[in-house]
Amino acid sequence: MPNDNDTRAKAARMADFMCFAIYSTNLAYSRVYKPVLDALGLTYPQYMAVIALWEEDNQTVKALSEKLFLEPSTVTPMLKRLEGMGYVRRERDKEDERNVRLSLTDAGRALRERGLGFGKQTVAASGLDPQEFPALQKAVVHLRDNLIAAAAKTGD
Repeated sequence: MPNDNDTRAKAARMADFMCFAIYSTNLAYSRVYKPVLDALGLTYPQYMAVIALWEEDNQTVKALSEKLFLEPSTVTPMLKRLEGMGYVRRERDKEDERNVRLSLTDAGRALRERGLGFGKQTVAASGLDPQEFPALQKAVVHLRDNLIAAAAKTGD
């Protein structure tokens, strides 16, 4: 008769952990993205920052940080690098000098054209039908939002 430790050991297989499935999927995505990002000269977080600025230019560091689910102290050095690369302009908010506003330069906007096709590449690499992506993304976003809410309740 199996004891309680045997049952727990069998139940705790890494392959059965949702968090590991998501973590390892993220790593696999990164390997697919790497050639495109290397060609653009960007890291994934830098690319996401540029995309967020394509969607809404002239936003604050705080607003961008929230969209990226990162702390402003993490985003600021990344933005300085993007500014040094000539893709982003950082300026103090004229109405509230405590805030820094971000906007894409012409070179930053031109990255959009160079990055087109990126989504098609990842869909093709996934082996999934493109029609499956909206439901899958919705489920992952729902999971993420629930986890963020749960972490907020525990004070993390």
